[in-house]
Amino acid sequence: MGNPQGMQFKSIDEFLDHLPEKELEIVQFLRKIILDCIFDCKEKLAYNVPFYYRHSRICYIWPASVPWGKVEEGVAIGFCKGDLLSDETFKSENFMSKLIFTSIQEIDVPLLKQQIYDAVSLDEKLVKAKRRKIQ
Repeated sequence: MGNPQGMQFKSIDEFLDHLPEKELEIVQFLRKIILDCIFDCKEKLAYNVPFYYRHSRICYIWPASVPWGKVEEGVAIGFCKGDLLSDETFKSENFMSKLIFTSIQEIDVPLLKQQIYDAVSLDEKLVKAKRRKIQ
């Protein structure tokens, strides 16, 4: 089974170099917010887009120019366990939730930061529960 995208980025920098200018601006803005909020996260490419991890996947950034992500325009920020988060501002589907932005001006930074902090808190709770279960 081949790569359905027909491309494979080797690094975050290569991913960023691929983006059209308008998407790049939004991605860099979202990326800065995530890295400021989750200072100890790991940033890795998965499905050809950046995902952010601590104990597990927390969130991702998916621009429309990366095919097959169901993002028709703009850039999506998604939360991997979004169905477990309390804020219903984000559209939830298949255990994930996401918001799509077509400009930086659309981003409610305080709301987004709160969503990220909630996702980090959930990540911490889930790993603690898993550890208790193993003991």
